[in-house]
Amino acid sequence: MKSVIERYNKAKEDTHKLEDPNSEVKFWQREAALLRQQLENLQQNHRKMRGEELSGLNVKDLQNLEKQLERSLHGVRVKKDQILIDEIQELNRKGNFSHQENMELRKKLDLVSQENTELYKKVYGTRDRKAVNRNAMSSNSIRVIEDPHAPLHLQLRQPQLQHYETPGTTKLRLSLH
Repeated sequence: MKSVIERYNKAKEDTHKLEDPNSEVKFWQREAALLRQQLENLQQNHRKMRGEELSGLNVKDLQNLEKQLERSLHGVRVKKDQILIDEIQELNRKGNFSHQENMELRKKLDLVSQENTELYKKVYGTRDRKAVNRNAMSSNSIRVIEDPHAPLHLQLRQPQLQHYETPGTTKLRLSLH
């Protein structure tokens, strides 16, 4: 490419020197012929690199071509390896970031759980949940289910007479399910 630019600059200088239009045409014809030859050489090298039109090459030329291809292949492999290394490092960075976020969320979850436990203790006292459930179930008036966050369904039960009740009095029981 440098040689083309140099020739162009030289031709530009020579153009100023050329007064004769015929000599200028000849000059540009020579330049065009040189560029055509360079293009043909590049196309031929390209075909050789692709493994085409190798019949005219001798052993030494084929060995040189093979070395050139091996150097090119090595460069491609180095570039590919670098890209893979960069991607692995990026994935590791993202994995570490996700792990950090996970740990922070776990700490927040633990704090919320502690706050819920403290709130539970404030509401129900220091008794544990099972004791509260047993006491509630033994009173036969309210049944507390295990999950305090589950929705409550209220249902009225039919009055039941028990041996200690006096006839004519009715007791309603409220049950939480």
